[in-house]
Amino acid sequence: MIKYYFNINDVRIHAKNDDILIIQGWFRKNNPEHNKIKIYLDDKELDFELHEYSDDNIKKKYITLDNSVDTEYHFYVKLPEDYKEYEKLYIFTVNQDEKKLMLHITTEHLEDMRKGLIFCVDNIQSIKETKKCIVTGWVVSDDPVEFLITNPRGEKQKIKVSQDVRMDVVANFKETSLETKCGFQIEFDYSASSKFILKLKTQKKESSYLFTVKQGFHKNRKNRLWLMKKGFIYLRCYGLKKTIRAILKKLKHENHKCLDYGTWRMNHIASAKELEEQRNKKNSYEPKFSIVVPLYKTPKNYLDEFVNSVIEQTYSHWELCLSDGSGINSPLKKILESYEQKDGRIKIIQNNKQLQISDNTNKAIEAASGDFIVFADHDDLLSPDALYECVKILNNDKNIDIIYSDEDKISMDSKEFFQPHFKSDFNIDLLCSMNYISHLFVVKKDIINKVGLLNPEFDGAQDYDLILRCIEITKNIHHISKVLYHWRAHKDSTAENPESKLYAFEAGKRAIEAHYKRLNIPATVEHGTYHGLYRTHYHWDEQPLISILIPNKDHISDLKSCISSIDKKSTYKNYEYIIIENNSEDSATFEYYEELKKKNPKVNIVYYEGDFNYSKINNFGVQYAKGDYLLLLNNDTEIINKDCLEELIGFCMRTDVGIVGARLYYGDNTIQHAGVVVGFGGIAGHTFIGASKYDNGYFSRIICAQNYSAVTAACMMVKKDVFDEVGGLSEELKIAFNDIDFCMKVRRIGKLVVYNPYAELYHYESKSRGLEDTPEKVKRFNGEINIFTEKWPEILRAGDPYYNINLTLNKSDFSLNEI
Repeated sequence: MIKYYFNINDVRIHAKNDDILIIQGWFRKNNPEHNKIKIYLDDKELDFELHEYSDDNIKKKYITLDNSVDTEYHFYVKLPEDYKEYEKLYIFTVNQDEKKLMLHITTEHLEDMRKGLIFCVDNIQSIKETKKCIVTGWVVSDDPVEFLITNPRGEKQKIKVSQDVRMDVVANFKETSLETKCGFQIEFDYSASSKFILKLKTQKKESSYLFTVKQGFHKNRKNRLWLMKKGFIYLRCYGLKKTIRAILKKLKHENHKCLDYGTWRMNHIASAKELEEQRNKKNSYEPKFSIVVPLYKTPKNYLDEFVNSVIEQTYSHWELCLSDGSGINSPLKKILESYEQKDGRIKIIQNNKQLQISDNTNKAIEAASGDFIVFADHDDLLSPDALYECVKILNNDKNIDIIYSDEDKISMDSKEFFQPHFKSDFNIDLLCSMNYISHLFVVKKDIINKVGLLNPEFDGAQDYDLILRCIEITKNIHHISKVLYHWRAHKDSTAENPESKLYAFEAGKRAIEAHYKRLNIPATVEHGTYHGLYRTHYHWDEQPLISILIPNKDHISDLKSCISSIDKKSTYKNYEYIIIENNSEDSATFEYYEELKKKNPKVNIVYYEGDFNYSKINNFGVQYAKGDYLLLLNNDTEIINKDCLEELIGFCMRTDVGIVGARLYYGDNTIQHAGVVVGFGGIAGHTFIGASKYDNGYFSRIICAQNYSAVTAACMMVKKDVFDEVGGLSEELKIAFNDIDFCMKVRRIGKLVVYNPYAELYHYESKSRGLEDTPEKVKRFNGEINIFTEKWPEILRAGDPYYNINLTLNKSDFSLNEI
């Protein structure tokens, strides 16, 4: 019954009337009928007004918590003049006969709230190299706000302030007509002092905010209250235990730090009770797992730990096949004999000569009698529930042929877990950029029988080669979004000392090329930016015509720069321009068109006369395209690399690919687009936005070709026949999410969407159309959110398959999800 209680989202002072307290929140399933709110000052009950708000923006706001919520309730509480004579304000919900305390606030806090401005600091970023600090946030005020930053001695810092549009803030404060540019960004230089005070002043009010540049947190009491309020959402959704941990971390000023993986891990690993329940679980399907491990003079302590991690598995139907390739005088002989005596499920394969890793592992595979082969290294560890989690998903789908999981690293003394790798679901282009699957890797024995054993020609990357051969003959691949494997971090391992295994990286390159050869794809592979990363070059016999579609309304300088960058830089020459004129008003624009047609035979100007509708404009332009490949391109873009078009069409010409997107930068060389994750910010958003052009991103995902659910249509190549098959862009989505929706439609017909970081452009973003900063535009935007959420509820509910549920949806940097 408690799940239907009122959930508090915010408690704040009315933006225009300091005597009114507003309590905002929602009911699960929009079910307030049997719930009542009671508000008291000590034992004095207070009256309130109830305001209900139902719109698409509300649905977007709560979709990650409860996608059935579309109504938000605001309780307006009039504070009595003598409220300071009381101790606390209490908020209760009453459900039938049950009364629950939701929140209590001291009247001292209420007074602080009334005196100060309503504001929030979202982020504090310090850049060590330039000694610059950037503070971003928002403030609610009908009066002009003055911003000051001082050090603790009161000395003013020289600051640069810019205002940002914050439609999320505007939508939250229903009681006032708030300016859309209520966001702020403050930049200043820092040197000796690491502590600063942000002051916000109006004619009537003043607030201050103490923060530390080095650590990026603050000591503002008002924000502590906000954190407690947020805790109630956690409480209703995720229970008391996780809520207490989250609140304590916030109150210790850690809310701006990266979440510590050690702490995160302890909140997510299976408890002793859960492990015991797993041991007692009876499954309808109980396959046998053969864990195959090559040994070579393994240190006893590491081998003991590994073997014990297998013995402690909560699923017991396994065998451990240990092949000793140490040679005839192996130092492991007695140790291995003791393992055999300890547990009858352990098989020892003794070899009379030293063996390389492929031959050694193959001996273990040949001895295996299980239904599935599990690959592991001799000094790593399995989590105790590793095999149980595999059995669990196999009982849901017996057709699964390959399983892989997330992984992390474990220190040499086994005391620290670090560098978790939370992976994408199966991602063929990422796999051809790096062996992201790695461990845990489980494959049906029948698949091994078909593709063959490990190939010694690829020693050093023998597992990479095997994975590629396996995925070529089955699509029944399942990713478990849990850390089930702990990789021992060695000083001389590939990860820690790349130069020690250059042969392994060369073997990886050859393994990918062999994969392409088996698929009859004309491609070569070169080493990427770092060891272990790879870049594919396609060598197709044809150079088909590309139709470049560029919508344009005035803004001649943007269009000139865009076309000029292609004509002057591109080494791919078989293209045409379809300039889609959209109601330009400047006569100079039409003069330019005439001049352009005379000078450039590749240009075709077509005239769209309807209202602005991005989808309809591009669909209109496609009617005039002669090419088999379409490049949707914004007029405020410029290509950077001369082989940009080759990079796009190289991937797009593959039969399994429908769409290819590019890496886009703002003018200041920060990332504007590196792929799209559905779910970011509630609906969808660009990955790694604002990161440096030179950043690698989470496990190098900025700089690797890979599959995503979507890419931006600011630069999107698509096969013409694919465009036609899905009916083009959805015209009910005039402005927002039409490119994401289009990608989703293409994926639905079985085609891949590829992000290629080697196609690079500048994108100056939305110069031509302007911001969503009028009531009409906001209403339209909210309507398109509603259309998108109704069309694609499953991915919003289940999560983007090319992301990971353990990573946050609130930021684009792939940081840990705190929940």
